[in-house]
Amino acid sequence: MNRKQHTIGKPVTYQGNGLHSGMPVTMTMHPAPEGTGIVFRRSDLEGQPTVPAQSQYITNTLRATTLEKGAAKVFTVEHVLSALFALQIDNCLIEMDSPEPPVGDGSAKTFVDMVLEAGIVEQEATIPVLTLNHSVAVYEGEKKFIAALPYDGLRVTFTSINPHPLLGTQMLDVEITRDGYIKEIASARTIGFTWELEAMRKMGLGKGGTLENAVVYSETECLSKLRFQDELVRHKILDILGDISLVGPLHAHIIAVLGSHKLNAELSEKLQALK
Repeated sequence: MNRKQHTIGKPVTYQGNGLHSGMPVTMTMHPAPEGTGIVFRRSDLEGQPTVPAQSQYITNTLRATTLEKGAAKVFTVEHVLSALFALQIDNCLIEMDSPEPPVGDGSAKTFVDMVLEAGIVEQEATIPVLTLNHSVAVYEGEKKFIAALPYDGLRVTFTSINPHPLLGTQMLDVEITRDGYIKEIASARTIGFTWELEAMRKMGLGKGGTLENAVVYSETECLSKLRFQDELVRHKILDILGDISLVGPLHAHIIAVLGSHKLNAELSEKLQALK
């Protein structure tokens, strides 16, 4: 099965700080020719090296997804990729003068807004949409898994089970369409816990996080203003779409319980092998 390829109508730029590095970054999305794919370019490095957004370039999945090819390394790319994937942008050059995209408001909304500002342009060439003949799954222990089942369209079902008294079990089943994603998924932010922050800072992570660009919970309360009662599970679906985008256009029903970037990456590898 094929569909037409898409790019954006004009360059769009956003400046901010990275979520984990806290480093300032200027990011510009550029239109790209048919067949380019999604490519990150590090304009701050000698020779401006690039790394394609493809599953074979994943080198780390701790707290975020890292892509690396030669000197070109980018991390926490899943929110940008999620927006491009859901809006069916197949060809785009993403230029950054730092290794991490801007956190924006902690969701994919910033990047959706950039694409909508630039405009979506249909191109002449087509791109194959991966369809499944059988299910593909990855398991971790007895409770965690992610699976992709044959499906006419793209649908994600995620179940989160968290011991926090304000979170508990959250489940969401959503059909991924351009408009549905913008309304239901794009603005859901990263979740964090106060007791994790110190450990993350020691690891050099979370330096750009605030109560506005992350949903932060203490042991007894939510310190941020929620956008959705189930913002956690919506953001998990946002992350899945970003990570699975590395395979390219896909028709599947993805079902995950207690998923992670690591499981998403392993599923991407299995799906890539089917192409």
